[in-house]
Amino acid sequence: MIRRTVFPLFTAFLFLLWAVESPAQAKKKHKSVEPSPRQELIYDNHSYLPVIRTVQLYPSGAEGSFPSYILGSGDNLHLSFDDLRADVRNYYVSMVHCDRNWRPSRAGILDYAEGINEERLDDYQQSQSTLHPYTHYIFRFPSPNLRPKIAGNYILKVYEDADKERLILTRRFYVVNPLTSLSVTVKPSTTDRFRKQKLDVRLTTAVTIPDPQRDLTVMVLQNQREDQRMELQTPSFSAGNELRYTQVDAFDFNGNNEFRFFDIRNIRTAAEGVQHIETDSTTHIKLQTDQDHYKNTYVANFDRNGRFLLRSDASDQPDAVHGDYANVVFSLKTEQTINGNIFVVGGFSNFQRKAENRLSYDPQSGTWQTTLLLKQGVYDYEYIVDAPSGELRVDAFSGSHYDTGNEYQILIYNRRPGSLWDELIGFQKITTQNSN
Repeated sequence: MIRRTVFPLFTAFLFLLWAVESPAQAKKKHKSVEPSPRQELIYDNHSYLPVIRTVQLYPSGAEGSFPSYILGSGDNLHLSFDDLRADVRNYYVSMVHCDRNWRPSRAGILDYAEGINEERLDDYQQSQSTLHPYTHYIFRFPSPNLRPKIAGNYILKVYEDADKERLILTRRFYVVNPLTSLSVTVKPSTTDRFRKQKLDVRLTTAVTIPDPQRDLTVMVLQNQREDQRMELQTPSFSAGNELRYTQVDAFDFNGNNEFRFFDIRNIRTAAEGVQHIETDSTTHIKLQTDQDHYKNTYVANFDRNGRFLLRSDASDQPDAVHGDYANVVFSLKTEQTINGNIFVVGGFSNFQRKAENRLSYDPQSGTWQTTLLLKQGVYDYEYIVDAPSGELRVDAFSGSHYDTGNEYQILIYNRRPGSLWDELIGFQKITTQNSN
């Protein structure tokens, strides 16, 4: 009897001990994922964490193109990015309507959004055979729960765990209600015909504009750049629904020069623009030292108007998960006395000027340098100077030429009488010679 009593009690004790210790063991084996920190919303193209890399937003099938979408069409936008934490996160996407100057508009969610204005991002893949592991996320917009009702400027937000303050990234995009036909011509500037390109804009609207000077704004970007943007509200001619913006000083852009270019599709063999490659625990790529072209004459070169394309030797298509990351060293040689900060910019940086893409002087080599972590692909870039006076010298090391190939994006905004928001009623892009 004693043996029969003790054995079940001992077995029960072991079971209880296993039950108590098991959760602790499981906790050690399955380490919890630290949530992303809360951030303040920035109404711009912005990655809130350094681990969020290579963000792209473009019309599906047109990599690197301007992120515009025609209201109610069957088209969509492709959003993708990499998370270098290489785990799987619970991400959500929503949108915010803005005015033409990227401030929050007065339109309410019910005014601008169909559905619940939130969609879970559940399309992801892990990187394959890369030294830098990452998780690649993809989202296609519009989606069943995320569709715009009105035209205008929008911010697309990605955040973690349905907490809209745990922001990962924000991206600008444009929803167009095409109520305007546009005719745009590019000609030499009357102020400097050898260095500048002038745009004459003519438009016809399908809606009545009672006061064009008050209600209509024409905005032009050069190569999708906010730092090369001009806008005009006063037409030079207005008759009925026809308007012209052909003033002598209107939309008078520096032609600048063709972008510099490098190719890192293959990170074992140096290709165009690459000086040498070293690989240990990661890959280090030293680009050819760039020379100052400010005083040079114009030479026609192929470029992509500042864009970058993700490619690798593993695939000739947009490469989502096979492309690896490398530390890429940029260097610039110049005899100019620099008054301000030098930045290397391109579509990969959204042409923004930040600490990571600011160059510093290296006295040993006599060059200005910086190192950026970039994914395999082909990249356009250029160097610019941000002067203390606030002047931005885009042509500081390239010169400016009328012959340069550029792409211009023309946007027409209308604020209807009594309306609370700016509606985007026209969009067109044009390219000048040598643009591709």
